[in-house]
Amino acid sequence: MTDYPIDENMEVTLHFTLKLEDGTVVDTTREKAPATFQFGDGNLPPGFENPLKGLKKGETGCFTITPEHAFGQQNPQNVQLLKLDDFGDETPEIGMVMSFADAAGGELPGVVKSIEGNQVEVDFNHPLAGRTLTFDVEVLEVTPVTTH
Repeated sequence: MTDYPIDENMEVTLHFTLKLEDGTVVDTTREKAPATFQFGDGNLPPGFENPLKGLKKGETGCFTITPEHAFGQQNPQNVQLLKLDDFGDETPEIGMVMSFADAAGGELPGVVKSIEGNQVEVDFNHPLAGRTLTFDVEVLEVTPVTTH
């Protein structure tokens, strides 16, 4: 059996741990099933995929992913002021993650930042925007994608 390097048209199975600058674990597969994806299919942002290229089964890596290559920088335009009345029966609380409908009818998560009178400040930036992340991986399997 050939040890294939990770590249286009390869299916990759790996364990990963994603950490913040201070070592706080954001996400990990270590306690559960490993992640499997097709390299280049868009499931992983390019900033996470690019460092994996060339790794083989059994190899590990620890990569620092800057905000530009992870979830982007904080964008002040993604912080919106909404009216308390817009929340209907829901009572927003600071720190609460709420789901809002975007212009295309999809769901957009937002974090309630502040509440003053009838004004609610909601941050629609990705929770990891502006953060430098550490991406630890252990490659378990690399196989060519087979078309059925």
